[in-house]
Amino acid sequence: MSNALTASFKKFNYEKYASLIALVVLFIISSILSPYFLQVQNILNILRQVSYTGIIALGMTFVIISGGIDLSVGSVAAFVGAVGIIALNYFLPIVGNEYIAVAIGIVAALLMGSLAGALNGFMITRGKIAPFIVTLGTMAIFRSLSLFIGNAGEVRSDSNLFGNFGMNSILFLPVPVFVMLVMAAVLSVVLNQTRYGRYLCAVGSNARVAAYSAVNVDRIKFLAYTLIGLTVGISATLLSSRFNAVSTSNMGMFFELDAIAAVIIGGTPMTGGRGTIWGTVIGAIILGVINNMLNMLGVSPYLQGTVKGIVIIGAVYIQRQRA
Repeated sequence: MSNALTASFKKFNYEKYASLIALVVLFIISSILSPYFLQVQNILNILRQVSYTGIIALGMTFVIISGGIDLSVGSVAAFVGAVGIIALNYFLPIVGNEYIAVAIGIVAALLMGSLAGALNGFMITRGKIAPFIVTLGTMAIFRSLSLFIGNAGEVRSDSNLFGNFGMNSILFLPVPVFVMLVMAAVLSVVLNQTRYGRYLCAVGSNARVAAYSAVNVDRIKFLAYTLIGLTVGISATLLSSRFNAVSTSNMGMFFELDAIAAVIIGGTPMTGGRGTIWGTVIGAIILGVINNMLNMLGVSPYLQGTVKGIVIIGAVYIQRQRA
């Protein structure tokens, strides 16, 4: 009996479930440290807080699997959020229907996010510029543009309906959490069950070999960056609707750090070639639990970035040891 048990432990894929095991351990530790941690409202608050960067991290997973990176997501979020609200406010008196005006604002934000991602993808694939350089440049460009159109202040919505949208619930889950889970399910199927997902992993593993195998490498990468632009648009819409406004100087700050951290902690290597969507979701939740636990323990918010940095470095180090 003991030999069979030992054999089953040896067969268990610890690497595949490492992030889930870490999350369970964190839940146990947090529940011991604070009796309030497992309260339903606290769990929902954690999920809501991580959902905005979690949605972006889903798109970041595709980009990192392709062998790329996107540092511009925070700046793009501020820009498209502001554009969406400006479009909403502009069309509200014209159409005279709040529902239509809100729909126009949301569509404008999603389109602008997709175009921003497509711009990054175009410069990377056609311009043959390194992803780090391109997205570092567009990070500065979109932050500057958002500050310009908002006069470095807030862009506030004139619609109460838009503000209510961000605070609603679906099936007892906050709207952004529900959206994140639905998107994770869809993108997991895309990654694991479609030709595009297989080609994406092939490109990330070895782009030259993939090209020799008749894979259109540039198209695969371009679609990955367009996808992350769309996820940024969705996240920006949900976040701006929560506050019914966009702070052009603060919105999206460090979103790129949180999104990349969630992807890495979830088990997707920075070298690309493979990854897991649900691992990214778990990685985002792990970051949320850590922040929540530090807040409950009274740790200064200025030190939380230190803990996050240590977790990221540790996750990358563990991945290097496995390679």
